[in-house]
Parts: sequence; structure tokens; C-alpha cells
Amino acid sequence: MTRYCRFLLFGFEEDELELGNGSHIKRPKKGLITQEIAETFLTIPKDFYCPISLELMRDPVIISTGQLENGLQPAKTVAAREIRLLAKTGKDNRAFIAEAGAIPHLQKLLSSPIAVAQENSVTALLNLSIYEKNKSRIIDEEGCLESIIDVLRLGHTTEARENAAATLFSLSAVHDYKKRIADKPGAVEALSGLLQEGTLRGKKDAVTALFNLSTHADNCGRMIEAGAITALVGALGTEGVAEEAAGALALIVRQPVGAKAVVREEEAVAGLMGMMRCGTPRGKENAVAALLELCRSGGTAATERVVRAPALAGLLQTLLFTGTKRARRKAASLARVFQRCENASLHYGGLGVGYAFASNSAANRDTSFAGDVSVSMSISVPAL
Repeated sequence: MTRYCRFLLFGFEEDELELGNGSHIKRPKKGLITQEIAETFLTIPKDFYCPISLELMRDPVIISTGQLENGLQPAKTVAAREIRLLAKTGKDNRAFIAEAGAIPHLQKLLSSPIAVAQENSVTALLNLSIYEKNKSRIIDEEGCLESIIDVLRLGHTTEARENAAATLFSLSAVHDYKKRIADKPGAVEALSGLLQEGTLRGKKDAVTALFNLSTHADNCGRMIEAGAITALVGALGTEGVAEEAAGALALIVRQPVGAKAVVREEEAVAGLMGMMRCGTPRGKENAVAALLELCRSGGTAATERVVRAPALAGLLQTLLFTGTKRARRKAASLARVFQRCENASLHYGGLGVGYAFASNSAANRDTSFAGDVSVSMSISVPAL
């Protein structure tokens, strides 16, 4: 029925055109359906065919896990894939699907022992969550958030785990949901694990979700407890995720408990300095901002740890002259912090020109760090 409706709405794959000589040719319709969607009209996953008779399995069968599966399971899996594709484009599609009551059924499939069913259901929820009003429908569905986290932790496939992380990122765009997600057992731990051990795509999904969670001040303690600090520090050396990792750390170290946790990480200061040396312009901003706030919130021990870092003077001087406006402002503020340190002159005697620049610059008026982490909050969630 779903496929019939889609044919009715979007047209068939080919149009028949009549030529002047009375013959006919078939031409693919343009802009109506994608090749990926068209292929689903004609293909059924191979897993649903009996390996002996090669016919579609309709009766209860024993699957690879040893469990007895009802013959309806293949139909549910195909339905989840159809919903996934329908929700891939258009907010109207996403709204209608959710209003029709699809979310509870997709939630049940998240615990399916069939990998393709689980993957299609979590990806369908990801696509649905892109529509703002659906975020509340998903997060308020009883057991749905827990099931998404279970897929993130123990999903059958890499893609299912990655899409679960992307779903949490999408849901955490709503401020009120950030703490709700972080407080769920295993959520931050699983995101941290994916950031450390996942594919590059998985790392990106995890770090953006962790960044969103770090923007809620009440999540700091939970992220420390769950090992997110170690994962974020480790990500500073990974191209593609370092920028967001530095941004998350810059937010976490605003709080004294967060600053102390970062200082305890042996590679934290060196990793942030590496970002200042080789990172993107935005990454450099986040790195110097993190070091500045580390000194402000971490106390004497943290400041001494930063001051003693080799080559930091040269990096600051470079940023003072070549960095973006925000990076120059942060570098100037950090230079003033060192200027007030008892032993700063031993390490920054050659920074006189930089200090002169800082003292005469409008960038001196850096009195607040709030809201000045340079990671775009308009990161889009791709439909899959």
C-alpha cells in the first residue's frame, strides 16, 4: 500500500512518449523519485529469502541469533525502510509520518535481533527528528530515548550505532533535552567510546553530540564522570573532529571542576597548543579560548601548567598578529593573564611587541567568555 501511494504521489519511473512516426520511447521522469527510492520498489532484502527454496519466507523461521521470528518481521523491516526513505526529504513527510503514529512502532524495532530492521528504524527516527516538532514526540515516547542509547551502545552494525549518535545530536539541539540525555545511564559513556574508537563518521557524530551536551552547565560533572574529558582531549589530534572537541573543552573548563579535570589530563595543554599551531582558524580560536578559561577557572596550578608549556609564547605572538578577530582577542587576554603571573617575564620576555599591540587594541575589552566559543550551532543533521 505504501509503495502504491508513493507511485500515485510521485509517478512511475518512466514516461512513455509518442514520436511523430508513431513509435514510442520511454524516458525516465525527472525530479520525482530518486534512484535509491526507485530501487526499493523492486527489491526485497536478501535476508528475507529462504536460502534453500529462494522464496520469500512467510512462516516463522529460526534466525542467526537462534530465536524464532514471526513471518511478519520481514514486512516490518521493509516498512521501516520505507518510512526511513519517506522521512529523508521534506518536513511535511516527517510531520505526517509522526502524526500517523509511526514513532512507537519504530521504537519497538530498535530492539529487533535483525540488524537491518534495527538500522532502518534508528535511521528513520534520525530523519524524523530533523523536524523540530518531532523531537518532543521522540523524546517523550516512553522508552524511546533509552532504546536509542541501547542501539548506540550495543547496536548490531556500525551504521546503526553511528545513526543513534546522530539522533542524540539532533535531539540535543533542544536545550531542555541536553541534561535529560546526559543523565540517562550509558549515554555519555557510549558517545565517548564512539569518539575514541569509531570510524571518522562515527567520531564526528559523537563529538557534535558531546559538544551540544557540554553547552548545558549542569552536564559538566556528568561528562567528567563518564570519561568524556579523556575522549575530547584525545580527539584534539584527529582531523575532522578536533575543532568541535576544542570547543567542547572550552565550555567545560568554564567551571572549576571542569578545569581541574582537564588539567589532570596529561595531553590536554599540549593538544590545545597543537590546535593553536596547526588547527583551522576556528579551531585555533577554540584552543586559545580553552587555555584562557583554564587559567581563569583552574587556579594557580592550572595557570602554572599553561605558563610552563614550551613554545606557547611564539604561538600567542603569531595569533596576536595573524589570527582572526576572536583569536586575537583571546590571545591578548591570555597574554595579560601571564603578565600578572610572578614568573611570566622568564617565559615571555620576547613578547614586548605583542604586549604593546594588546595594550593598544580594542581586543583588550575581553571581559566575558560566555557565548564566545567558535563552533557553529547551526550544524545540520543529514538525512540518511
